[in-house]
Amino acid sequence: MGKWTEGLLARGRARPWAVNGPLVALAVGVSLWGVYADQHDDERQWWAYALALAGSLPLWWRQRAPWAVMVVTAVPTAVLSVTAHFAMPQIQVATAVAIYTVADRGRDWQRAVLLAFVVTGNVVGTRSFGGMLFSLVVSVGSFAIGSLVRELRRLAGVEAERARQAGLRAASDAARAVAEERARIAREMHDILAHAVSLMVIQAEAGPLVVRGDPDRAIRAFDAIADSGRDAMVQLRRVLGVLKEEGAAPALAPQPRLAELAGVLQRVRDSGVAVDAEIEEAGPAEVQAAAFRIVQEALTNVVKHAGARHVSVRVAVRDGARLAVEVADDGAGAAGAAGSGAGIDGRSGGRGLLSIRERAAACGGSAETGPRTDGPGYLVAAVLPLNA
Repeated sequence: MGKWTEGLLARGRARPWAVNGPLVALAVGVSLWGVYADQHDDERQWWAYALALAGSLPLWWRQRAPWAVMVVTAVPTAVLSVTAHFAMPQIQVATAVAIYTVADRGRDWQRAVLLAFVVTGNVVGTRSFGGMLFSLVVSVGSFAIGSLVRELRRLAGVEAERARQAGLRAASDAARAVAEERARIAREMHDILAHAVSLMVIQAEAGPLVVRGDPDRAIRAFDAIADSGRDAMVQLRRVLGVLKEEGAAPALAPQPRLAELAGVLQRVRDSGVAVDAEIEEAGPAEVQAAAFRIVQEALTNVVKHAGARHVSVRVAVRDGARLAVEVADDGAGAAGAAGSGAGIDGRSGGRGLLSIRERAAACGGSAETGPRTDGPGYLVAAVLPLNA
């Protein structure tokens, strides 16, 4: 019913001539017939027909100027009613349509004045009680129908605006979701590439130096390069799998878990940094994935920037509700902004430490980075709630 009413109102606005034409023809026909039927052949007067036409033809412009049309229609109709009352038809179509139009499209003060005038005029100006009731039914009924259509149009506008706002919100939510997904993919790719490339560069630089004096170490360095490359390819394939076209078979693997840190730790050891690790594998998949990436990024910074000889990794459950992650090295620390921090905390364009904080925040946790207070080196500490 709502859609039918809205469609009808829309068609009336789009093609006013399709509605006004038949209404004008009907009003003219009824008014002229009232004059014609009341007069004898030898008593017909042209002014009565002119007044009937003058009270009907202005309806063509009723939607452009409803109040002006109401006034222009009422004057000749009132004159005809006074001078030739019995020439008036029982239902004055032109007057009813004009009242309906003002009730539908007129201003509030115009509607109030019209209603007061219609009620007063019909009560005072009608000669019989039955005629007064009939006139009130026609005129006040026309006003009520116009008011109803006005309200339906208002409700249709409210619904249209509500739908528009809902569409804007949906578009905004979709855009925000796309931006968040892009940011997530960017973080994943940064972590993967930064870790793998850093280890590969360090191992590649060390390989030629030991290839003659320590062939076994050189072989391990080249194996570490190959392992880092293969691991990076697997993880990139996992991340980029979500970007495939719809319908394509996704080449996805589960999110990394804490158990997979063993391979990362081994590659760090192969780079020449001693690693002491205690890892408690606990928490839901998204928390373990965040912890994995935080440790991976911290170790990448250690290998790439710190110049450390030893790094300790601690991942453990605290109070049964939080997963605590700590990565501490004995490298340059504060002196080298570091070693672990300069160039990656946002001061010179990198994203390393910022990525760590973002990952912790995404799980409802927090992360802190800075020089160690118990000795030289740098500390990365994060707390992730297990009920994230």
